[in-house]
Amino acid sequence: MIDIKVPTVGESISEVTLLKWTKKDGEYVERDEVIAELESEKATFEVNAEKAGVLKTAAAEGDTLKIGDVMASIDERAAKPAGAATSNGAPTETKKEVSTKVEEKKPVEIKVADVKATPVASAIIADKKVDVKSITPSGTGGKILKDDVLSALNNPGRKPGAELFTRNEKAEKMSNLRKTVSRRLVEAKNTTAMLTTFNEVNMQPIMDIRAKYKDKFKEVHGVNLGFMSFFTKACTYALQEWPAVNAYIDGENILYHDYCDISIAVSAPKGLVVPVIRNAESLSMADIEKKVVELATKARDSKLSMEEMTGGTFTITNGGVFGSLMSTPIINIPQSAILGMHKIEDRAVAENKQIVIRPMMYVALSYDHRIIDGRESVSFLVRVKELLENPELLLFGKDPVKALLEV
Repeated sequence: MIDIKVPTVGESISEVTLLKWTKKDGEYVERDEVIAELESEKATFEVNAEKAGVLKTAAAEGDTLKIGDVMASIDERAAKPAGAATSNGAPTETKKEVSTKVEEKKPVEIKVADVKATPVASAIIADKKVDVKSITPSGTGGKILKDDVLSALNNPGRKPGAELFTRNEKAEKMSNLRKTVSRRLVEAKNTTAMLTTFNEVNMQPIMDIRAKYKDKFKEVHGVNLGFMSFFTKACTYALQEWPAVNAYIDGENILYHDYCDISIAVSAPKGLVVPVIRNAESLSMADIEKKVVELATKARDSKLSMEEMTGGTFTITNGGVFGSLMSTPIINIPQSAILGMHKIEDRAVAENKQIVIRPMMYVALSYDHRIIDGRESVSFLVRVKELLENPELLLFGKDPVKALLEV
């Protein structure tokens, strides 16, 4: 019998939460097969079987476990059951049995907008022109029944399946990740002298570039040309010009960085995470876009490693994807500043004393006033605005003609 213990996942982490068992108690598992998922205060990770055998679980889903606790055991002496998957995933050969039962006739199902429904339900949907998205199926296999359609018709505007005048409450245990996010946000508010400065960016030049080159960019680099590469590139230039925005307070010292490790805030299923793009100042636009896609995908799948989420000298967060027009982002400590992007909205602006419509975005820079002065914070954001509104500057960080003339 081999004990499976909670592994060490970081120096400062003493406990984890058992999210779920991917293998059941008493089930035969192969060596290195994933048997469970654990969540620490920083990340989600998998636990593998050290030997092949029958699994005996010693904890329940949702339990909080200490590092080193026994969470399961494996009986490696147990015989492998007939028909169980082999190590390469192929089932072992078993004797085939011929069924003598007469196949039952399946009920007729009519598809309405790719949703299965009974004939009567389908007829009502077609006659009353009911939006199938407003119907909650209650039949087997997600099939819409007659009563489901009538319920949607009798309660227009109400969430499908919701009870009327309910006053139910539900208590849910906070995950370790949510606890950590809560603690760090309060710590950021209480330990920094946080202020926010705002500006707005005319996104037309960037949108024109994307419209002109997005297909060629995708063809050459195999990744879409998004906004994040422009903002990341602009920030790396501005951070090198205003190093205090890229610095930490370390005790009684100020720790400056000659590199730009850009954290990008990603809303993952289990909470907010901030994976890091290392040495963003040295990456091309395509490299940045590829890294953004890689990190965002890992975040959604809860596959980020501890290394990918630690460090970072500056953070970019995009509330615009959720429709935010303006916000004051909270600093990601121990960093000293964070840039907030927002949604692009057509607005009337003055250009050459003429009112024109432009796609505008509000941007916000929250910063720690203990290390960054007002002049530095405002100048940083103005520089980011200049680089975004004149994307050709992103090649040299300055006007190409001025670079040529060295003026």
